[in-house]
Amino acid sequence: MSPRDRLQQDTGFWECATYIRRTRVDPVWGNRFCTVAMSRREMNKERKSGVIEAHRRHDTDTGSPQVQVAILTDRINTLTEHLRANKHDHHSRRGLLMMVGRRRRLLNYLQRTDLEGYRALIEKLGLRR
Repeated sequence: MSPRDRLQQDTGFWECATYIRRTRVDPVWGNRFCTVAMSRREMNKERKSGVIEAHRRHDTDTGSPQVQVAILTDRINTLTEHLRANKHDHHSRRGLLMMVGRRRRLLNYLQRTDLEGYRALIEKLGLRR
């Protein structure tokens, strides 16, 4: 029986060899999701909303420096994994360097304006500075 013929289980994922190969554990939520069933845009949207939920300061916060740094850190970590596998992807490497610079500037701003918030964010994200 092919994977397409199998019924979805209670978890909503395919129980087959394809499912095992094409699932990932989300670092923010810790649960498995099937990369076959979701587009890249949907995956990024889910991850981004999870990061915003974890780092926001109030219910409608989506753009505070803490949230922006957390989103950039997630994107930097994802792109770093990509560049480990694709060493000659220099265009993405430039994008990574630009994101690191933007995060650095946001962290400098946060350090100037809210030192305790800066220290808490560094500790929460596990950044070395």
